[in-house]
Amino acid sequence: MSIGSTRETMMRFFAAEHGDVSMMAEDVVFTLMANGEESRGKEAVQGMFTYLYHIAFDATAVPGLVLFDENHAVLEAVFTGKHIGDFNGIPATGKVVRVPMCVVYDLAGGLIQQARIYFEQPALLKQLGIPSG
Repeated sequence: MSIGSTRETMMRFFAAEHGDVSMMAEDVVFTLMANGEESRGKEAVQGMFTYLYHIAFDATAVPGLVLFDENHAVLEAVFTGKHIGDFNGIPATGKVVRVPMCVVYDLAGGLIQQARIYFEQPALLKQLGIPSG
C-alpha cells in the first residue's frame, strides 16, 4: 500500500465514527492494551464500538494528531462523552468524561488488520469518581 491509500482508508474509517466496519479485514483484531482484552472479527469490533460509544457512554472520539505510513496509522484522540450506562460494573453516573487515547492501526491489502488501543483508564475512573487504588 502507499501512504496515500492508507490515509484514504483511515480517513473514511474516522469519518464513519465507528459506524462502518467495511474498512476492516474479516479477521480484524482490536486489543485494549491495558488489559489485553481482544475483540476479534468485524462483528465483535462493531459490538465493542456500540457498547463504548452508545450504551455505556454517549461518546465520540475527537481526533487530534494522525500519522500514516504505507501499512500503519496512529491516531491520538480524546474520548469525550457522557456516562449513560453500566461500564465494567460501574452504573451510569451521568458524568461527562474526556479521556486521552491513542490507537495504532496495522493495515494490509487496503484493510485494517489489527488495532492496539491505549486508553487512559485511570483518568476515566477518576472522572467517574471511582478510587483508583
